[in-house]
Amino acid sequence: MLKGIAASNGIVIGKAYVVKETKPELPQHDITPEQREAELERLDRARAVTRQQLEAIRADLAAKAGESEAAIFDAHLMLLDDPMLGEAVVAKINEGRNAEMAVHQAGETFAGMFDAMDDEYMRGRAADVRDICTRWVNNLLGVETGSLGNMTEPAVVFAHDLAPSDTAQMDKTKVLAFVTEIGGRTSHSAIMARSLEIPAVVGVGDLSTVANGDTVIVDGNAGEVIVNPDPAVLAEYQERRRTLEERKEKLRALKDLPAQTPDGKTFVLAANIGTPDDVDSALAYGAEGVGLYRTEFLYMDRADMPTEQEQYQAYRKVLEAFGRLPVIIRTLDIGGDKELPYLKLDRELNPFLGNRAIRLCLSNPGLFKTQLRAILRAGVSGNPWIMLPMVATLDEVRRTKALLREVEAELEAEGIPFTRDYKLGIMIEIPSAAVQADHFAREVDFFSIGTNDLIQYTLAVDRMNEKVSYLYDPFNPAVLRLIEQVIQAGHRHGIFVGMCGEMAGEPLATPLLMAMGLDEFSMSASSIPQVKAVIRSLDIARCRELWQQAQQFTDGSQIRQLMEEALQDIL
Repeated sequence: MLKGIAASNGIVIGKAYVVKETKPELPQHDITPEQREAELERLDRARAVTRQQLEAIRADLAAKAGESEAAIFDAHLMLLDDPMLGEAVVAKINEGRNAEMAVHQAGETFAGMFDAMDDEYMRGRAADVRDICTRWVNNLLGVETGSLGNMTEPAVVFAHDLAPSDTAQMDKTKVLAFVTEIGGRTSHSAIMARSLEIPAVVGVGDLSTVANGDTVIVDGNAGEVIVNPDPAVLAEYQERRRTLEERKEKLRALKDLPAQTPDGKTFVLAANIGTPDDVDSALAYGAEGVGLYRTEFLYMDRADMPTEQEQYQAYRKVLEAFGRLPVIIRTLDIGGDKELPYLKLDRELNPFLGNRAIRLCLSNPGLFKTQLRAILRAGVSGNPWIMLPMVATLDEVRRTKALLREVEAELEAEGIPFTRDYKLGIMIEIPSAAVQADHFAREVDFFSIGTNDLIQYTLAVDRMNEKVSYLYDPFNPAVLRLIEQVIQAGHRHGIFVGMCGEMAGEPLATPLLMAMGLDEFSMSASSIPQVKAVIRSLDIARCRELWQQAQQFTDGSQIRQLMEEALQDIL
């Protein structure tokens, strides 16, 4: 039994195909000033070939999985043409490095910046940088970049790691599943595996005990791999696989049905998105709006700030797609670990408690007003809700309201169409905001509970620190009590309360949140069917019974066990 991270759901039984990592030797030699021009020409030719290859991979992925999934390679192409990366490579050549070494060293510097970030998604981008630079170096060397295209029969792929471009080119008729020694759930390879519906387990560690031709079971739901199982285990997993397929069919049938309990209580299920390209997937899973539009991706992987017009177009596209359904646009949530070189942010000793999110925006009113102008202009096309991240004080809300009034007056004076029909809300992700929820509810139109940071700050635990990550627990009684207090405070003042953290997509937590009265659950689009299945299976009275039982426990593991037992026939 090998244990790893469950990256893409599904159970597969098949033969192992072990990918042996072969890296061409990287030449390293000094070049003279007279050779630099020729080296720069080699560099540009290899980059052009790399661009053509990435465009071809993108087109192939769009045909297989759709435009929203293929948009991953738009980011790859932007990285390839990123002026900062290009200038860093040229600088290495000007220092006397050969082109191959210049690309490798500059790429490792860039990847290292992502590796050092605390945010799991941003750390996953390091693999993208290395994928691009490896392809660029191989094109300089004239060697073919590794691919799984030469598989002759269906098998489970085992590898140290898989680049996003490797995953994108997988033939679903040949690759039954994949298992890697390293990686995480938010790597682009894992994201594409879910899009292509290829089961995957990553971060398994040493795979040296697996040999070509071994019979293996991959359980992408549990993050487990069984090598050469005995007949009894094999039969058990064959039955599990049949049950899983039956359940998937039932979940697909829920797409157009409401998230309504048997006794008539209805909830809103929305999607978290990062770019306009995520809209198709959200709608395909039955999202009833956008509960979190992460606008920071508009600002990243570029050399300068996005213009008002660029932002307007991005927001309008999403608003138009959802019509009158709410689209909650989170204002820029950046700073600290997420660097924007063009903002020249100061280094901070503790960036997660520093000048980030709403603090950064209010200290840069020009930047903030540009975003607010774009949102109000785009709002003519739909139903915009503006959400402020990391709010700690009432003053931050009041200062934002003042800026919104300024923006409205400016747009009116300029004769530019905009909407005044928007809602203003805050993310509740800092304990001080949760404790003062009654006061905040008098100032805003809605709350959205950001559980990722709320749990982290409430329990004083860095969930990315493996030594203490066991303390990060959404079922901790203190966390659950805070969430209930926020929901009750919002409802006392007649405002809408949603949740956009990972906990919103956790089916085991769904009945507890239903009992507390949460109005909206916003999550990754693929999690919507399972949460909907729970809602449609339990009446409110049963959920309240479970919440009353949960409140008798003093440990999150006890509450989790209670919910696992209660939902074993549903999940």
